[in-house]
Amino acid sequence: MSDRIIRSLFESRLKAWADTKVPKLAIAFEDVAFTPPDGPYLKAFLLPANPDSEDLEGKHVVYRGVFQISVVTRSGSGRGAAGLIAEEIAALFPNNLALTKSDFSVFVRSPMGTAPALQGETTSTLALSFQYRADTT
Repeated sequence: MSDRIIRSLFESRLKAWADTKVPKLAIAFEDVAFTPPDGPYLKAFLLPANPDSEDLEGKHVVYRGVFQISVVTRSGSGRGAAGLIAEEIAALFPNNLALTKSDFSVFVRSPMGTAPALQGETTSTLALSFQYRADTT
């Protein structure tokens, strides 16, 4: 399935960027053991929609969904750090960005959106997301 390829393209781009930060930004990937650090960190989620086909032969398959990145910071520290990280991530995944692996390409199909922050007892989470689309024939 192409969801696996889509996930790997988005996650590897995010990880390469996070590894350049000083200090490195840790990322909690889905279904991977993770111990949250004391400082800011990220959570990455692929939220695929049901695939579809837009031809009568059924050879074409379209993969659509949402890629979400949550920026987690300490509660009570304000929106500054999370906001700066969010701006850099938005620049990392601009609208119409194409990522390719072998002969498969996925496209960012919307500007990065920001949801209201979720306040916890010890952390604040700022969710960012964009829509994606990939077509096969």
